[in-house]
Amino acid sequence: MSVASRELEAVVRRQHHNPHGVLGAHPDGGGVVIRAFRPAATEIKALIDGGETVALERIHAGGVFEGRVDGVERPPHYRLEVDYGPGGTFTIEDPYAFAPTIGELDLHLIGEGRHEELYAKLGAHVREHQGVRGTAFAVWAPAARAISVVGDFNSWDGRLHAMRSLGSSGIWELFLPAVEPGARYKYEILGGDGELKLKADPYAFETELPPKTASVVFEPHHRWADGDWLARRASRRPLAEPMSIYEVHVGSWRLNPVEGNRSLTYVELADELSAYVTDMGFTHVELLPVMAHPFSGSWGYQVTGYFAPTPRYGSPDDLRRFVDRLHSRGVGVIVDWVPAHFPRDDFALARFDGTALYEHADPRRGAHPDWGTLVFNYGRHEVRNFLIANALFWLREYHVDGIRVDAVASMLYLDYSRREGEWVPNEFGGREDLDAVAFLKQLNEVLYGREPGIVSVAEESTAWPGVSRPTYVGGLGFGFKWNMGWMHDSLRYFQQDPIYRRYHHHELTFSLMYAFSENFILPLSHDEVVHGKGSLINKMPGDRWQKFANLRALYAYMWAHPGKKLLFMGGELAQEAEWGHARSLDWHLLERSEHAGVQSLVRDLNRRYREEPALWELDSDPAGFWWLEPNDADNNVIAFARASRDRERVLVFVANLSPVPRAAHRLGLPRACRWREALNTDSTYYGGSDVGNLGGVAPEPIPWHDQPFSAEVTLPPLAALWLIPDGD
Repeated sequence: MSVASRELEAVVRRQHHNPHGVLGAHPDGGGVVIRAFRPAATEIKALIDGGETVALERIHAGGVFEGRVDGVERPPHYRLEVDYGPGGTFTIEDPYAFAPTIGELDLHLIGEGRHEELYAKLGAHVREHQGVRGTAFAVWAPAARAISVVGDFNSWDGRLHAMRSLGSSGIWELFLPAVEPGARYKYEILGGDGELKLKADPYAFETELPPKTASVVFEPHHRWADGDWLARRASRRPLAEPMSIYEVHVGSWRLNPVEGNRSLTYVELADELSAYVTDMGFTHVELLPVMAHPFSGSWGYQVTGYFAPTPRYGSPDDLRRFVDRLHSRGVGVIVDWVPAHFPRDDFALARFDGTALYEHADPRRGAHPDWGTLVFNYGRHEVRNFLIANALFWLREYHVDGIRVDAVASMLYLDYSRREGEWVPNEFGGREDLDAVAFLKQLNEVLYGREPGIVSVAEESTAWPGVSRPTYVGGLGFGFKWNMGWMHDSLRYFQQDPIYRRYHHHELTFSLMYAFSENFILPLSHDEVVHGKGSLINKMPGDRWQKFANLRALYAYMWAHPGKKLLFMGGELAQEAEWGHARSLDWHLLERSEHAGVQSLVRDLNRRYREEPALWELDSDPAGFWWLEPNDADNNVIAFARASRDRERVLVFVANLSPVPRAAHRLGLPRACRWREALNTDSTYYGGSDVGNLGGVAPEPIPWHDQPFSAEVTLPPLAALWLIPDGD
């Protein structure tokens, strides 16, 4: 025996931090010693390239075998023939004969938290290594005492495939020959707390279908066909382009009634959703989180597999096909991304190596009181690296065009949803989470620096300044911010009976006091149609006709207001029931004319919005907006104008939000040409009463609303008009 007994004992007890230093082939005084650990084997032989066979002798009762090859200076290539007696004989490549699959530069970058392709090194990667095909496994767990890879390929026996620690990096690594795509696996971790646990791979590219929790070895095979799209994306300027987003929950957009009302797959959605969104005129689809999550009732917001799409709807390659198909139809894809928290599930990130690794140890910083989840430790550079590399992963590996960062407000404030004594002030005594602020700035700098043309969007509901301003002027660096103030005020106004709206008039106009302080997206999202809030149509007051008229007017106001647009699925149908993640949208409603009318209106809003630069070129610039009538509270009337960058294109919006038609209502106009009704939400085509102006109005040289011209306009009830110049 040429190795210390304590080394052998550590291997047998699965507590050796470097099993490769004991097992495998090692030079030894004019020859090479080969050692193998197979607890249940009765006999092991080393089959040396060239034909020599060397019998290995058992040197530890726990199952360590050793043999010697004389007359060689360096370890030869060999395989092990393992005899299990009645269990049979197997010939295998020795996992401990292979050099590390992670280089020194990678370890250096990982150690500094600057490895932007972390996902290309950690996790499970099918590859050829030293001429042998297999899978390279690597995981970060600095406090672990020992880690083994367990899975289908070793009967989930943690004794067989112990990993080696790569020093102070905290990385553990092992190459396993012959492990192919589709193999299920986990890490068996002896934690710093002395507990032995099975953990899913934080970097897994595929996972089992819940409630099963194993990771799955995956090798992508999809061949992308969106090269032209990506080339165009790199030169785009999202701030000055139209953006109308259709927010989708993949599992409930439409169910398959023929097959037990199951959700559509990614591949089925690639055809059906792409065709629908194209027909409706949306520029982008935004997916509620598609990352792997164990509980479908979380809608994807409690992520356990950050690098794997949920397998509920298909394989990772199927999701790639979905994105590819939407790109082929000219539709961008945004995904919801959740760096604000993660669930406590024991198989996932929580206390991953027996310590608070990804989360804060102090529950005053490491736990969310609202959601019962854990908070990432943004002050740890390895955790920031994990999250930033993950965001880049979805942009690069799945070609998505942007991320919407969920719950940013909960990240920014140390006292978010916490009472006095339940939070820890920052080093200056304030309530701002300085680590989270630094992380968000770094995230946006990296994303926009590496992937031009993409968008990052913040769901941020407070008055934090500069969320969508560059980091070099003190902002957080996001491209856009959801305008939650506009959403709350607009819905509160429209929920009022028209007789009381005069007292709430400036809830409708107040948003223009701050509309250009950020790069805003106007959201009517899933959050407004869940948890007892009811549907959008049922928020509207009045009888059935008035409800639909109000909803149509709200949409016309939203599409004309400065800011990009986001509408949750079902809103375009005037879905009557509150959204439920386990049931389909009520597509049968389109058999009713009033529902079909709302859908037609949204389709036309999108089409005319995209055709009209006045509605999007200067979304974040006050030079593209001016009020015509902000103060007519008694008549429930508002009017404003929008202009393109060169002022060549102008659109006038006017709305009468009372149920009384208003004839001969004088409206100021900036030009002396005929103004055409580009849109009238009271059209019978949309389910209205067809009150209007016979297609257009002719101005008179009568100054009004600070404009040089004006016209007497008929304003239909609970409706909005879009007027555009019909020629000079």
